[in-house]
Amino acid sequence: MSVVRRLGVLTGGGDAPGLNAVIRAVVKSSLLTHRIKVTGILNGFAGLVENKHRELDRDSIAGLLIRGGTILGTTNRGNPFDFVYRRPDGREELIDASQTVVKNFEKLGLDALIVIGGDGSLAIAERLFREHRLPVVGVPKTIDNDISATDATFGFATALEVATEALDRLHSTAESHHRVMLLEVMGREAGWIALHAGICGGAHMVLIPEIPFNFEPLIAKIRARERLGRPFSLIVVAEGAAPAGGGQVFQSEDAVTGWKRLGGISHSIGKVLADREGCEVRVSVLGHIQRGGTPEPPDRMLATRYGVEAVRLVLEGKFGHTVALHGNEIVAVPLAEAVGHLKRVDPDSQLVRTAREVGIVFGDEDPEEVEAAEG
Repeated sequence: MSVVRRLGVLTGGGDAPGLNAVIRAVVKSSLLTHRIKVTGILNGFAGLVENKHRELDRDSIAGLLIRGGTILGTTNRGNPFDFVYRRPDGREELIDASQTVVKNFEKLGLDALIVIGGDGSLAIAERLFREHRLPVVGVPKTIDNDISATDATFGFATALEVATEALDRLHSTAESHHRVMLLEVMGREAGWIALHAGICGGAHMVLIPEIPFNFEPLIAKIRARERLGRPFSLIVVAEGAAPAGGGQVFQSEDAVTGWKRLGGISHSIGKVLADREGCEVRVSVLGHIQRGGTPEPPDRMLATRYGVEAVRLVLEGKFGHTVALHGNEIVAVPLAEAVGHLKRVDPDSQLVRTAREVGIVFGDEDPEEVEAAEG
């Protein structure tokens, strides 16, 4: 077992329900079981560049299990290898501040660092370990559920609950007003939220990044439902979905980092459907509602297990690894194997086949077969 007297913990990237539960588990396990002090790094890796931190004791984690967000703060602009530096004249530029991270790590007297983050944050942790031998352990976090090293990430269950409840509510108003309702959900390059919510919420069409769509099957589905006396339809749209031969829709792009924010594809789809079919269309974009609020019990459980096992990996000296869920067990996976390739929906998977066989259309079907399937 490694001799560890103080460890640091930070949260990076987008927030997710369960972040505070991981922090709570890390602090409780460290203090109560292993007598290790914990320093919270503020605002992701930016806190190690700017030397911003706080002591985490038992009082500071009271009530965290059910609290959304992260008490440590987070950012999408904190990559120390491409750190956004504001010059005296106000202009921003990217600099390599990774050596500053190492110096501040040593200045704080840390023996290890637990990084709670998605693919981007874990990739940064892996690089710090590889290039600077910084003793890091990862905890996979994202509502998108797209980290390949683990069967599940905390945050996904809560985001799915929110999306499914939204579909439940849209169903009644769509039916009442005979409308086509589009619900846009998060997920970036992966369609897990859209697919699961579509199945759980009884959607009629699901559009995901992994299956480029055509409008003809969607229109065929809407028309077939109308002929059957069901003049309304629910469509779940992943923010990263794109039409066949077309591109994704972005809301904005960071002028310095080049990071692009997805969003708006559902409005484009809705306009096409309204223009071509003459149907009444409404669009709802869930946005950050999926990220906020109290984590559901599955996320609290997974987050707690991850936090405890991350401390165990630190004590075992398994740096350069991340905790991950494989089956029912939490295991250690090398960070080098965990990052750089997202876990995306397999169009030929059993889950997609299940959705198709209960009548969900993905937009890649033959329009005539879609109409025939409705009877």
